[in-house]
Amino acid sequence: MSTDSDKASTPTDADLLALHVKGDPDAFGEIVRRHRDRLWAVALRTLGDREEAADAVQDALVSAYRAAHTFRGQSAVTTWLHRITVNACLDRARKAASRRTSPVADTERLEQLLEPEESAAIPAERQDLHRELLRALRTLPEEQRAALVLVDMQGFPVAEAAAILDIPTGTVKSRCARGRARLLPLVTHLRADGGGSNPASGGRNRAQGTSVPPTAGPKDTGAVKGGGGRA
Repeated sequence: MSTDSDKASTPTDADLLALHVKGDPDAFGEIVRRHRDRLWAVALRTLGDREEAADAVQDALVSAYRAAHTFRGQSAVTTWLHRITVNACLDRARKAASRRTSPVADTERLEQLLEPEESAAIPAERQDLHRELLRALRTLPEEQRAALVLVDMQGFPVAEAAAILDIPTGTVKSRCARGRARLLPLVTHLRADGGGSNPASGGRNRAQGTSVPPTAGPKDTGAVKGGGGRA
């Protein structure tokens, strides 16, 4: 059992970032260990491609590593890291927008989003729902997709998503609403086939009956290599 003294001696994210700036060789690696899983989940769901997501997180961690001295504590370190990661994802999504791929290739990439262990544990209908949702999500403009991933799939409060995206809360709400409206016709048949269940129910940020169900995140974060990434 941890004691109050143990908790007091555990450095915060801000403490670790300050230590990193001062030259501590291990501080940034600890920050990565704490936040890599969520950064990876955001990148994977935003880009829908494991290799692109791994590269985006790698790029984001390198940027954060190098820009740590610019952090002024105006937001939480995790918010700052997510902002850098989402920006890296959007940059990659925009660059890839003109590279059309075949439906078969898209399906293969979506299949990769479920880990083998996850595939064995989740009912087939739920796997199909995940794939259809992710396929539909990729039809959205990048900005709407990023907002929906943060709010509906990752469960961030709208205010925190706004801080991550560096936009007003009203813009986040607007992008989510427009994204949900575009997604609804693409997933209505899944909801109708779900045996009366409503996959969009629940969640602290969900507009009734219109939001994106959260998908189970991948367990494999090994694609993000080397702690602080490529120096």
